[in-house]
Amino acid sequence: MVLTVSNIDKAYGGHPVLNDVGLAVDERETLAILGRSGCGKTTLLKIIAGLVDPDRGELRLRENAINDLPVARRNIVYIYQEALLFPHLDIFENIAFGLRLRKIPEATIRERVEEMLGSLELSTHARRMPHQLSGGERQRVAFGRAMIVNPSVLLLDEPFSNLDAETRAAMQGLFQRLAAHYGIASIVVTHDLKEAILLGDRISYMRDGRLLHFSSKSEFIAHPEYGARREMDFWRSLGDQINERE
Repeated sequence: MVLTVSNIDKAYGGHPVLNDVGLAVDERETLAILGRSGCGKTTLLKIIAGLVDPDRGELRLRENAINDLPVARRNIVYIYQEALLFPHLDIFENIAFGLRLRKIPEATIRERVEEMLGSLELSTHARRMPHQLSGGERQRVAFGRAMIVNPSVLLLDEPFSNLDAETRAAMQGLFQRLAAHYGIASIVVTHDLKEAILLGDRISYMRDGRLLHFSSKSEFIAHPEYGARREMDFWRSLGDQINERE
């Protein structure tokens, strides 16, 4: 396993937020964590990233304990809802930022950033500034900046929730292509049922600080409590009705 999380507890002001949470993510796998706002999903991601300390539990990256490692040494990248680009850097330099921190040779930086810009369909935008881009374009740059350093694990915290439906669908497809191309293990947290089913190789459900795992998407969809089957049947029925009217 790339990432193993075991027995994580976290409370704020005596109020439990996470209770004995564990998970594992393998190479090239995306785990989707579904749950309502406030259920503890973001806290879990921040603990994995090193931004918040757990009260109890263990984090292992490729079998090595990382609880005491600072954020910069974990090789785990966190993508927020907002793109959070550096406003004073153009798009090329935003994407190149992590490579420059790692002292990569300039020729290699240029080659890799130009390749990434092509993958993001932003080659003509290299010297634009973040404020000159749309919301979807800024989020693409954020993905490029994260992927180009080849993190061991990519954490995505509701990354598409601020986008319109068309842009959101395009970004979901882009994430799937980039994750497959770079072979990166990832965790996506979302409150959107369709997004979890679309993006996750496996799905877990968080409620009241506890994480329930399913061995496959089929098992999750078949579970009567979470409504996946009902929603799929609804859209199938709606499609049938539209086809009949046409």
